[in-house]
Amino acid sequence: MKLKHILIGIAFVIFGACALLQNIKVKASANAPINGVWRGQMNGLPAVTLLVTDEGGSLVGGVLFYFQQRANENSPWTVTPGLPEPMLNPKFDGKTLTFQISHRRAHPPGSLNDLPMPFHLTLVGPDKAELLNEKEGPPLTLTRSEY
Repeated sequence: MKLKHILIGIAFVIFGACALLQNIKVKASANAPINGVWRGQMNGLPAVTLLVTDEGGSLVGGVLFYFQQRANENSPWTVTPGLPEPMLNPKFDGKTLTFQISHRRAHPPGSLNDLPMPFHLTLVGPDKAELLNEKEGPPLTLTRSEY
């Protein structure tokens, strides 16, 4: 009789664990279209790399912007990576990821007191999205890869 109760208890634990894992899997799959590494280019060189991951149903990520410059109009473009910044307050509605990036280290010392910059990453096709800074510039097309 005691063995029967133990087996029933184990069955309930396994059933509960399966239900919990299924629930976690459903939550993670809602963010699946936005997860991965997103890369954008300008002038044939890297312009931005954005990493988005789902950590137990919560989105986290970071952004690396690249500084492009050239000595004059006829010189080739060169690129230097900036400092990676974490995404702040990321939210995904199934089509658009909204987040903020700290702007403090962007152009010091003038930017030290700047508020975070708001961004949208909107899916426009399979593994394609447009990154838009709400404050300036046209959208930049990004392509997704699986890390």
